[in-house]
Amino acid sequence: MAAKKPPSGKKMGNMVRLALFWIILVAGTLGAIALTSPRENLKEVPFSSVIKRANDGEIAKLQVEGDNIKVTPDGQDEPTQKTIKEAGSSIYEQGLNTDADVEVSVSKPSEAGNVVWNILGILLPVLLIGGLFIFMMRQAQGQNNQAMGFGKSKAKLYGLDKEKVVFADIAGNESAKQDLEEVVDFLKHPKKYQQLGAKIPKGVLLVGHPGTGKTMLARAVAGEANVPFFSISGSEFVEMFVGVGASRVRDLFAKAKKNAPAIIFIDEIDAVGRKRGSGMGGGHDEREQTLNQILVEMDGFETGTNVIVLAATNRADVLDPALLRPGRFDRRTNIMLPERRDREAILKVHFKNKPTDPTVNLDKLAAKTAGSSGADLANIANEAAIIAARRNAKMISNKDLTEAFEKVAIGPERKAKVMNEKERELTAYHEAGHAIVGHILPDSDPVHKVTIIPRGGTGGVTWFLPPEDKSYTNVYEFKDILARAMGGRIAEKIKYGDDGITTGAGSDLRKATEIARDMIIEQGMGKALRDQVFHEDNGGMVFDKITHERPYSDDTAKQIDQEVEALIKEAAKRAETVIKHNMKHLDALAAALLKEETIEESIVNDVLKDATLPKEVMLHA
Repeated sequence: MAAKKPPSGKKMGNMVRLALFWIILVAGTLGAIALTSPRENLKEVPFSSVIKRANDGEIAKLQVEGDNIKVTPDGQDEPTQKTIKEAGSSIYEQGLNTDADVEVSVSKPSEAGNVVWNILGILLPVLLIGGLFIFMMRQAQGQNNQAMGFGKSKAKLYGLDKEKVVFADIAGNESAKQDLEEVVDFLKHPKKYQQLGAKIPKGVLLVGHPGTGKTMLARAVAGEANVPFFSISGSEFVEMFVGVGASRVRDLFAKAKKNAPAIIFIDEIDAVGRKRGSGMGGGHDEREQTLNQILVEMDGFETGTNVIVLAATNRADVLDPALLRPGRFDRRTNIMLPERRDREAILKVHFKNKPTDPTVNLDKLAAKTAGSSGADLANIANEAAIIAARRNAKMISNKDLTEAFEKVAIGPERKAKVMNEKERELTAYHEAGHAIVGHILPDSDPVHKVTIIPRGGTGGVTWFLPPEDKSYTNVYEFKDILARAMGGRIAEKIKYGDDGITTGAGSDLRKATEIARDMIIEQGMGKALRDQVFHEDNGGMVFDKITHERPYSDDTAKQIDQEVEALIKEAAKRAETVIKHNMKHLDALAAALLKEETIEESIVNDVLKDATLPKEVMLHA
């Protein structure tokens, strides 16, 4: 399909033509002025001097043209001159003797210049008004053309580029690649499937967390299949005018059918594919009309038309059920966060063109970055390069990599923020409380780093990292997480008394409450409400949410609150028991923090090597 000229080229052409018009107009005006101007470059002399010399017989000829006089001296070696007399009287009235020996000739002044200026005075306003009118007509015509193309699809055509993205360029996501390879194989060899009566899925929905590579995988499908790839965002369908989105959907599918086999990729399809029936806008809502048209187009493909729709979203729970039924999006491919092996492969891809020294250990970094997406890993690699460049290094070191990881994971250091000694001591005991509880409890992740340097929005950080990727979390691990979250507030309370607690634990308490509530409502880990889940759908429609604000009664809500309260109190009691049992270790760790400000895992383990676990904090099934 021939590529269309961009609109900017048309605008540039109009501007060039308008510029040429004005250049010709100005050039013509200057030429006319030049034609009507005197061509001789004569020396101008005083009129009184000319009259005196004429009376003395030193002037041979005076040529009078209006008020301008051309003077020809009597001497042959003296050049012709010019002068100007006073208007309204003759040169005789202004002093020339009638019997002077000089030839005087009088002629009317040339009116060519006046005629030209009179013509220009009439033509210039006409030309200006005419030029402005033509310019406005062209602008209106352009807007009219744009209005006529308002319902045209804004999809970008990819897949025919020289540099294509293929599956080999994408690290990780092996299971998702395997699902999509079937789509590629059908586009390459459709007869192999048609002979067995197989039909390729009309739609494949890519579902995954932000940054996991959904769009890149869709590009790789087009690159592998070597077919046209029409890419558009869900938000590009919807405009303020009703019916435009549906028109663009029709135009997009028409283009894809003409270029079949082809792929249509709709990114962020939840922008137009949300559940219908919210009561907002009725049946004439623009978003719903667009969705309806997508449903019709996907289920109306002719037999043998090799057009496949790929769509990406991270909110599959809000999509309309009609969109997900067989015959539309027949297949759902979940793109998960990368595992350790995949993270290492992704890091190798991002560091392929970055110079690194021998100290860089990508496998160790991959182990630390559990739960990170591909976009997070790309950000870490880029931050490491920026940090290395900032210190004028030629290669990226492992120290740069560690600093970049910590900056992305827990925020940049705010060394400019100054704390007084009392606040530093309070922060040291607060962070030491987190660290000692997390270090001692058996089901907690090990301490990775503790710092009292403000990072991000916090006054200090105690960082726990799991030794390996985990797919599940049991109730004992949750309770240890709650206890270590309460460790900072409890350490403040033990050290400074009830009146000494501060707002520094606000984010810890908020996080602990969220975890405890999730345990009760989503995971069924309560005592009285064991094995019961009360899922609250935050993505529901407006009127559904008003009618069904929560899927449980007021009595159950009271029980949930009591269960959450019991978990928080239990966590606080366990943290208090651990800290009181190991007070000398709390003081030692706080002293180390005040001295060093940041201590690594090895130092924490060394300071707390003799810390013990009280028997009363052990959990029993």
